[in-house]
Amino acid sequence: MLREISIALIAVLLLAGLILALNYQSDISKAQERIRKGHIIETACGPIEYSTEGEGPNVLVVHGAGGGFDQGLWFANVRMSKEFHIIAPSRFGYLGTPLPTNASPVEQADAYACLLDALKIDKAAVVGGSAGAFSSMQFALRHPDRVSSLVLIVPAAWAPASNTTTQEVASSNFILDVVLRSDPIFWFFTKIGRSDMITFFGVSKEAQSRITPEDDKRISELIDNLLPVSRRVDGMVNDGINHAKRERYPLENISVPTLVIDAADVGTYTGSKYTAENIPGARFIEFETGGHLLIGHEEEVRKVVTEFLKGHFAN
Repeated sequence: MLREISIALIAVLLLAGLILALNYQSDISKAQERIRKGHIIETACGPIEYSTEGEGPNVLVVHGAGGGFDQGLWFANVRMSKEFHIIAPSRFGYLGTPLPTNASPVEQADAYACLLDALKIDKAAVVGGSAGAFSSMQFALRHPDRVSSLVLIVPAAWAPASNTTTQEVASSNFILDVVLRSDPIFWFFTKIGRSDMITFFGVSKEAQSRITPEDDKRISELIDNLLPVSRRVDGMVNDGINHAKRERYPLENISVPTLVIDAADVGTYTGSKYTAENIPGARFIEFETGGHLLIGHEEEVRKVVTEFLKGHFAN
């Protein structure tokens, strides 16, 4: 009897393992197919991966931690209307863009100028999210003639006497050191520890209790877009390094129209508020709740961002 039970248990385990393996293979294949849509272009700053989408005024969308051009396209789809020509690069260390020896926000900003040069684009609006805010601000500081407007959404910005670390980048050593180093482990963790993964993206357990079916769909898309995570981890580690070295930028010298959006229940809020207060004429949109993903405010954010961008394109 014990032998039969053992055999049955082994059979169940083998079947479960087979199902997991097939599901993983299906998801990783879809991810590999998605990232094949990126293009590598040689620029004066080296090779840069990017993708474009849509028609209309040019918008350079700078992804956050864990991203790549695919997250940039997702971000654009969620945060603005489909009335623009989206240019979505993969930042240093993400997907097909190599990590240079000096991968600071300054060098990354110059790389954006090189990308626009290679694409023969003179000027674009810039929309930067989270860890992408550092280089977005540097681009506006270093190349103001190339920027029609600047939008910072939940930016990982510096603030006086602030020792907070964005939850998106460094909330869990286990996630950074183990989960993000292996595609199968990461995939499995998203299935059994989804709530922890959402917390990793800066959405508290309390905020998660208010997630709607539509919010849940968007979050699932974001998590799925992290695969293959093994090709993004170098960029994430670099984001962590740059975040640790963050310093005050000369915000008073940002001369382009600027919009900053954040929620008060996020660790980035203090930096966002300080940034908006010190960029001349900047507009600050704040929500009481929403977490790092601005849960519950998708339509409002899309409307505000779209109207702001349309109102500041050069004719």
